[in-house]
Amino acid sequence: MSPDIQIDARGTKCPRPIIELAKARRQAAAGSRIVIVADDLAFESDVKAWCETTGNTLESFSSDGGVHTATICIV
Repeated sequence: MSPDIQIDARGTKCPRPIIELAKARRQAAAGSRIVIVADDLAFESDVKAWCETTGNTLESFSSDGGVHTATICIV
């Protein structure tokens, strides 16, 4: 399934990737998916914490060569 919103946050540092994710969340409908790509070292722990805090679902997380991709389902 293709994402409803894609965010490329590469080149930004904490907290900017999560700020961009939060902005996208405000525009997303329940059931939609956001895919965010970031290369910040703290992104993995930050996105997991954000999902826990907001109740949204982290469907997948992967890393390749220092680039992290997270798919979040909005509830």
